[in-house]
Amino acid sequence: MKKNIQDIFKYHEQTKHAPHRYARSLGYMDWVNQPDPFRSYRGAKQITLPLADNHNTPPYHLIFTSQVPTAPLVLESLSQFLQFSMGISAIKSNGIDEWALRCNASSGNLHPSEAYLLLPPIQGVNEQTSIAHYAPKDHSLEILSCFESSLFETLPKGSFFILISSIIYREVWKYGERAFRYTQLDAGHAMRATQVSGLTLGWDSSLINSLSDTELNKIFGLDQERRFHPDETESADMLLLFSPQRSDESIDLSSLTSSTFDSIANTLASNHQKWPLISLIEEASSGTLSKKEKAEPFIVQREPSRDAKSVILKRRSVQMMDKSHSWISKKSFLTFLHSIQESFSGYQNSIDLVLFVHSVEEIDSGLYLYLRQENHLEDLKSSLDPSFTFEKREPKLFLLKKGDYRVIAQNISCNQSIASDGAFSLGMLASFSQEIMNYGEHRYKELYWECGAIGQQLYLESTSQGLSATGIGCFLDDIFHELLGLQSNKYQSLYHFTVGRGLSDPRILTKEPYAQRES
Repeated sequence: MKKNIQDIFKYHEQTKHAPHRYARSLGYMDWVNQPDPFRSYRGAKQITLPLADNHNTPPYHLIFTSQVPTAPLVLESLSQFLQFSMGISAIKSNGIDEWALRCNASSGNLHPSEAYLLLPPIQGVNEQTSIAHYAPKDHSLEILSCFESSLFETLPKGSFFILISSIIYREVWKYGERAFRYTQLDAGHAMRATQVSGLTLGWDSSLINSLSDTELNKIFGLDQERRFHPDETESADMLLLFSPQRSDESIDLSSLTSSTFDSIANTLASNHQKWPLISLIEEASSGTLSKKEKAEPFIVQREPSRDAKSVILKRRSVQMMDKSHSWISKKSFLTFLHSIQESFSGYQNSIDLVLFVHSVEEIDSGLYLYLRQENHLEDLKSSLDPSFTFEKREPKLFLLKKGDYRVIAQNISCNQSIASDGAFSLGMLASFSQEIMNYGEHRYKELYWECGAIGQQLYLESTSQGLSATGIGCFLDDIFHELLGLQSNKYQSLYHFTVGRGLSDPRILTKEPYAQRES
């Protein structure tokens, strides 16, 4: 076994939570040194983007179909794309402190994900090809480099690239050694947020699989150490191409590696924790996007809904569920499951769902399996507890065992009642060790991206239905695996989630974002 893969398995085991031992972290909140959630570049040309609050967007249920007309790539459409994907969705206040929420969900609202754009000449942005950083704090672009290039002459008109990168220290500050997991989940949330925002404009997206992390860092200037604080390194995660039509994922960008970057990144914290295990997993999982088998398109039929913009901007993570009004309909439940059936990467799914069904009309309470990849069924039957019935209740939905799993769900989710008080909660079960062995060490990150994308979609789906959701990163890994009868790391749970009817805290005020600006 390659050393990098051994290091990945070592990291994953050492960062599991257990009943009497959580993964190592600082153990307290060092508020004085909380990292700045907003990256900026000193010396970069700044372009303030027009706010898209007054833009009309298609109904949410239509954006996943082919009925949305394609918008041209202009300053206004680019601004909408960024505001409704990585932008600020609301400002929260307790009367003393204020904090920003964003369209892309993040563990602890810490936001390690950054967005960089590779753009063709666009009036109002730049007359040349440019590389820009999106600054969500004031909804602006920071132009980091501009140059002549024929790249976009080879692509459909209106194409551009977006890089999702991570500043892992933002998560390390709170979560210590487990932070790498959450950072990769957040990258998946950001990926899906950009995809959905692109769909509102009729833009397709595809992951570029021809470049390594090292090459992406070089193209976007993230490898230039002099521009960054040494303890706040930023690294590329994924590159997506947005275009009016599906394009080749193997596009050659090697001619862009000689760009000049003079701007300097801001320092995010005054003191920094040192976690060698984080450095180990960052190095071990670096590589190139896996080239898995392609997935067939999957279209979900949804009920008519409100405009996509209002769904995107109202996405929230709730802290409490209304246990006394937790019931949802069977139709609603199945819409949730169908909404995450498609492949968010374009490649065959690796994540299936194990569900704790608590309060769904016409569905027995119990433990269920939902298959996002149908050819996993026979292997899961042989890998999970032999007493499970695998009784087929709906297409791809199997009852494993009847019963009230509220207490078990809460205990597994670090005793958080949100896992027991909603309509259902779930664990995202990854085909784990074999995937990494077959496709390489970079696959470890990609499995988390798939989970994060599922989570982002569940957030949006719950909002569109007037329900609430919360991602659960704190769960007792192997207690969940023992419940399922797993005996090895062939399958591992990477992310948990809960859906129900949320309760709001009346002490917390919600304010409009970008109120200091005019639309």
